[in-house]
Amino acid sequence: MKIVGRGVRIRIFLFLSCALAALGWASPSALGQPTAPEVCPRPPAGSVVPEPEDLRSTDGVLKVDFTYRNFVDANRQMRYCYLYKDGSQAPTLRLHPGDWLVLRLKNDLKPPAGSLAHDHRAMSMPMPAAANRCGDGTMGPWATNLHFHGLTVPPVCHQDDVLNTYIAPDGKPFEYRLQIPADEPPGLYWYHPHVHGYTNAQVQGGASGALIVEGIERANLGLGGMPERVFVVRDQELLHPDAQPATTSAVPPPPVVFDPEGDVLNTRSGGGKPAKDLSVNFVPVPYPDYPPALITMKPGAQELWRVLNASAVTYLGLEVLFNGKPEPVAVVSMDGAPLNEFDPAVNRVRWSTHLDVPPGGRVEFALQGPAEGVQAQLITRFVDTGAAGENDPDRPLATIMATASAPDGPSVLPASPSTPMSRTSAWLGDVQPVRERKLYFSETPSDPNDPKSPTVFMLTVEGQKPVPYDPHSTIPNIIAQQGDVEDWIIENRTPELHAFHIHQLHFLLLQSNAAPVNEPYLRDTVSVDYWTGQGSYPSVKLRMDFRDPNLIGTFVYHCHLLDHEDGGMMGTIRIDPPSKSR
Repeated sequence: MKIVGRGVRIRIFLFLSCALAALGWASPSALGQPTAPEVCPRPPAGSVVPEPEDLRSTDGVLKVDFTYRNFVDANRQMRYCYLYKDGSQAPTLRLHPGDWLVLRLKNDLKPPAGSLAHDHRAMSMPMPAAANRCGDGTMGPWATNLHFHGLTVPPVCHQDDVLNTYIAPDGKPFEYRLQIPADEPPGLYWYHPHVHGYTNAQVQGGASGALIVEGIERANLGLGGMPERVFVVRDQELLHPDAQPATTSAVPPPPVVFDPEGDVLNTRSGGGKPAKDLSVNFVPVPYPDYPPALITMKPGAQELWRVLNASAVTYLGLEVLFNGKPEPVAVVSMDGAPLNEFDPAVNRVRWSTHLDVPPGGRVEFALQGPAEGVQAQLITRFVDTGAAGENDPDRPLATIMATASAPDGPSVLPASPSTPMSRTSAWLGDVQPVRERKLYFSETPSDPNDPKSPTVFMLTVEGQKPVPYDPHSTIPNIIAQQGDVEDWIIENRTPELHAFHIHQLHFLLLQSNAAPVNEPYLRDTVSVDYWTGQGSYPSVKLRMDFRDPNLIGTFVYHCHLLDHEDGGMMGTIRIDPPSKSR
């Protein structure tokens, strides 16, 4: 077993010409990539999970220079990566409330030679109106930008705009300059590209990283002095798509059926071939044998685990097992919002043995590690995504090994927080909404006469015509005013699970399928159950918070299954300044 420590760069040389020819694959040179060290090196299966490099703010500022690159690997999969100047990939950005992030992003994407998109602008879409342009690129496969998922920062050029910002390859670095709000909830956020039509491919290729707003020990004093870990779970195309599922019983594996987009449909069995492979901090856990990654910790150690589901389409059902039995963990934060945000004076936790985390979601929990000799695992359970959903079966993610020789983690929370967190505005659940809206997910075959034709995905405001998102439209789907609070009902009128996400803000989950939900914390991503074809449409009721002045501008809401978002399941909302007549 090869052990990869923090900060160690893995250099894997690709001797592909003969091997790929024997497999009937094109050589890297035919794909426009040299037989050279990998641009985005990744650990081998079974490795110790490396901790992402930490980049911390100094004197209230974090300055970062990223080069955004890509590479076709030995399996003909396109990898994408954010490279820091020391060669580390996707480092964790750590800032305090009030700090400034100054991030210079150099787009160094290279289309494979011979591809139809070898000209950076050949397959791109028209630019936005001149008044709204930001960056030197166009909406196309080799353009990029950054979305800071979960942060309450303005949706404007050089901050968190994804509608008009496109950074072209081979151009000068583009500077993001944004301030973490003083009242931003402390916790786990993340960054990733968000170019409509191409987000799925780039994120699935590895373009993502964690961002931490420091101070969670101020929100929950019981976490003071606790070591912390950051785990980023990503998905990717199967490394062994033609392999048969491993069998552990006399029951034959379920048949493999594909959806119109070519992904494996939900088997409803908990097993079978998955739609995507998973990795933990880039350590792959590939189908069909699922060799687990390795997490080492000192026996009985108490740690805070920050887990980001950066998958493009895969749902997680996380469990920690000790000798095969689910172990309770103390959840302290969801989607970057501490559970005790309702009342900062209470060190609230939610004990749970199973954690559902949709694509884009985050969960932070404290756990006490196993004793020596205990067989411990981090796994993900089968998630029922519906008859039209992708297959997310049971599978291990990592073996947790308790050993006295385990190295100390790279980061420890302050032992004695200077000041506890305090609330600066009324709790969202106590604010009366000014209006209620209904939105709904829907799908239709692109060819009504061919149910197997590619799917058109839509997210529609009730009363408007169901159409996929139009990137050329300048008319927002929703207009609201800064200072308002609204209730939104999100219905799912499709036979597959969807994950609703809105940029720039958190919301409060009030109801699920018309049943009240009592959650003393906020979210920015939530699953909406699939429709079985009978009875009422599944739904969630959300209290949307437009009180923050940072929200003024236009931004998006969408399904966070990124192939759905790329396929049109997205809309825009414009937040106007408060009306003087009020």
